[in-house]
Amino acid sequence: MLVLFDQGTPAPLRHALAGHVVETAYERGGSSLKNGELIAAAESAGFQVFVTTDKNLKYQQNLDNRNLAIVVLPTTSWPRLQQTLPRVVAAVAAASQGSYSEVGTD
Repeated sequence: MLVLFDQGTPAPLRHALAGHVVETAYERGGSSLKNGELIAAAESAGFQVFVTTDKNLKYQQNLDNRNLAIVVLPTTSWPRLQQTLPRVVAAVAAASQGSYSEVGTD
């Protein structure tokens, strides 16, 4: 799958997502875009999964009728995120068009 990391998503996570093509908002020049604009740009560019740490995204954006799957991480801290890697990898693998999932820490 083609995966886009939002600002704040730890870049080392890309190595745990072997088999997926991962790019970051920063690499694509979208680091200055607001979430709604970034999600729209990601959809237009053909991304299938948007990985973010913004737990408020579902309250700030209308996510209905999105083509993009959204996976929300529990933290921006790479050391803490490493403890949840199996759940993160599973959430990305299970992502489907328009789905929304939050990875828990428990």
